[in-house]
Amino acid sequence: MGHALDLARRAGEEGEVPVGALLVRDGVMVAEGWNRPIGALDPSAHAEMVCLREAATRVGNYRLTGSTLYVTLEPCVMCVGALVHARVARLVYAAPEPRTGAVNSRFRLLEPGLHNHDVTVSAGLMAEQSSALLRAFFRSRRR
Repeated sequence: MGHALDLARRAGEEGEVPVGALLVRDGVMVAEGWNRPIGALDPSAHAEMVCLREAATRVGNYRLTGSTLYVTLEPCVMCVGALVHARVARLVYAAPEPRTGAVNSRFRLLEPGLHNHDVTVSAGLMAEQSSALLRAFFRSRRR
């Protein structure tokens, strides 16, 4: 998660909401991503989506079975859907997203048995660090 926070900082430096993600399979980092919707002119360029696209290209398959996605903020509905379709085995996220979080906060779209593929979820790893980074970013934007 420490590396995901570094990626989130990179997003913030680029003027994007500071969210970072990385995908690991068999103990090896396969791909990484950070928020890029503004710079890429792409509303789907969330950190998770960027990471999943890169991983699928590197692996040569859109199915990313046996992988774990680490992300600094609870995923939204779009990103949760991508996790299910990519067959990611496990999601580890840091901070909750009370407005649009689709795992625990606003929606519970990864409840076991809800889809044809279950994703195991762990939440709260380095949550305070991620939350502090987001608070600082939005505080600076309001000034």
